[in-house]
Amino acid sequence: MTIIGGGLAGSEAAWQLARAGVAVRLCEMRPVRQTEAHETGRLAELVCSNSFRSDNANANAVGLLHEEMRRAGSLILTCADAHKVPAGDALAVDRHGFAAAVETALDAEPLITIVRQEQRGVPSPDDGPTIIATGPLTSPELSQSIRALTGEDALAFFDAIAPIVHAETIDMGIAWRQSRYDKAGPGGDAAAYVNCPLDQAQYETFIEGLRSGAKTEFKEWEKSTPYFEGCLPIEVMAERGLDTLRYGPMKPVGLTDPRTGRRAHAVVQLRQDNALGTLYNIVGFQTKLKHAEQVRLFRTIPGLEQAEFARLGGIHRNTFINSPKLLDGALRLKTQPKVRFAGQITGVEGYVESAAIGLLAGRFTAAEIRGEAIMPPPPTTALGALLIHITIGHIESKDTFQPMNVNFGLFPPLDAREKKRDRKPAISRRALADLDRWLGRRSDDAA
Repeated sequence: MTIIGGGLAGSEAAWQLARAGVAVRLCEMRPVRQTEAHETGRLAELVCSNSFRSDNANANAVGLLHEEMRRAGSLILTCADAHKVPAGDALAVDRHGFAAAVETALDAEPLITIVRQEQRGVPSPDDGPTIIATGPLTSPELSQSIRALTGEDALAFFDAIAPIVHAETIDMGIAWRQSRYDKAGPGGDAAAYVNCPLDQAQYETFIEGLRSGAKTEFKEWEKSTPYFEGCLPIEVMAERGLDTLRYGPMKPVGLTDPRTGRRAHAVVQLRQDNALGTLYNIVGFQTKLKHAEQVRLFRTIPGLEQAEFARLGGIHRNTFINSPKLLDGALRLKTQPKVRFAGQITGVEGYVESAAIGLLAGRFTAAEIRGEAIMPPPPTTALGALLIHITIGHIESKDTFQPMNVNFGLFPPLDAREKKRDRKPAISRRALADLDRWLGRRSDDAA
């Protein structure tokens, strides 16, 4: 069978199919044709951030999704765990080591053939099953082919990239290391973030700089494209009110400036981006400011006055299909069942969520090829909740379907008698027990 797209979803789908004994032709257009956001030709290259977000399976839905994918034999989570870097209670990775590990594993698998060429159209049904996992940067030619096949216009929004700073250029006489509320992450590090404090005057000057700074101009056909609310550029947030960033990525809660013994008015956080600890990304600072303006403005942040940037922020167009209208519960195109979609193009948001849908698409296709019944994961699991969101969860408002990260609001409710503080751990226990039954495993084997 054919998989189009070698990102996280396509890589995970290929791995799941090969593990089930199915031969795969994995097509990736990079480096023959690059995108505006990618820097290498690696499979599973991370673009926007190096973080897979919280790894806490008891208190966070994405942490639960991590654990479910580990139990389901995910290649993406295996490689992420092998290349994690300090990030508080989050799972962040050395992006180059991670992508190299994914590509090495796929290249070594005898049932997977990696083909470096651009796929300009959706394959014919006569060519066998196909999974389209081209992600948010689907090429214009393939996008047109998908539109012709589905009869639907793809929706689009802008996804912005955060800048990366050379660690040695951060002034640690001003900045300090501390995770919010001193919370330790998977590696036990309670000081995984570098924090840069701003007083009220510095913060208000910075906000004014964001509002007035020179920004990338959109093409005429791009001007009506909406942003995804979960990944807004900082200058867009600044336009929404003076304190919007103080309650978002610049919130100072849980952090104490050791120079003053007090909480700052606002804080800019940086998170380790590579295993060597030489690069740090500015957390939540996705931006469409022009590059020169970024350098000027970000160097007004205390502790970053001499910062040197390994990468500056940028923007790219993100495309996804109207999945509740177009896909069935097994991720098949309703009008052409031999075609499945997986990853961010289906309307999930986030690296882990994209890989999760790739995992399901691979498993569903393998079952179909073997003549087995397709059994979707229970809706009580993170995998099942995501699947329902993109297939039937928005069916009543399918014309306003928007991307979504996994969250506990997608799960079926618990018994109303459950205390509020116990609900998230209880949802997670129920999810993992139901997942183990779906996988045919005993919970004590998975522990």
